[in-house]
Amino acid sequence: WQKIDTILLDLDGTLLDLNYDLHFWLEYVPLIYSKNHNITHKSAKDKIIPILRSEMGNLNWYCPDYWGERFGLDIIKLKVELSHMIKILPHVEDFLNEAKAQNKKIFLATNAHRKTIKIKMDIAKLEKHFDGIISSHDYGAAKQEQKFWSELASELKLSKDSTIFFDDSKDVLESARQFGIKHIVAISKPSSKISPKKVEGFINIENFHNVLPTT
Repeated sequence: WQKIDTILLDLDGTLLDLNYDLHFWLEYVPLIYSKNHNITHKSAKDKIIPILRSEMGNLNWYCPDYWGERFGLDIIKLKVELSHMIKILPHVEDFLNEAKAQNKKIFLATNAHRKTIKIKMDIAKLEKHFDGIISSHDYGAAKQEQKFWSELASELKLSKDSTIFFDDSKDVLESARQFGIKHIVAISKPSSKISPKKVEGFINIENFHNVLPTT
């Protein structure tokens, strides 16, 4: 930690329980779609999930406006309806408090759309911990793309050697490594409802308990 001055943190599956997003997209959206189109929940899932997967890793994947248009649904309204499921993952707040006490710069670096970030911050109340919040939509490029990292490094005047990045998505972690971020950690338990799964090729942690910054 003595070598690190900047902490970059993903949101969903890193700070917040991914169970909310998985349930929202794989269960709740198909449920509402099924009611609107008078089809079974299973039929709606069979239709919607392949469409979702076709955009995985692209900026559209994270855009509520895009999916609202594709499915004829008010995605933001539905996200608010389910917002009681938004939960902070274990030891996150301890980590953020200790990092701030050690004078680390802390940035949220997420693919989430700013409309989605607002819903989640309204519930989780984590924004006070951040020196800044960066959405990939600001740059027109997802974290899987090198353009995102170039823009981020320029905006934050980032030192790659003294930056640590936490994320749960292997393709994002690989993109960060390709860009040259020196310290990279994978979250192996992004959802409280799913067993830990090792992200090959990276240091893995289940939660932030064992990585509290120390002097």
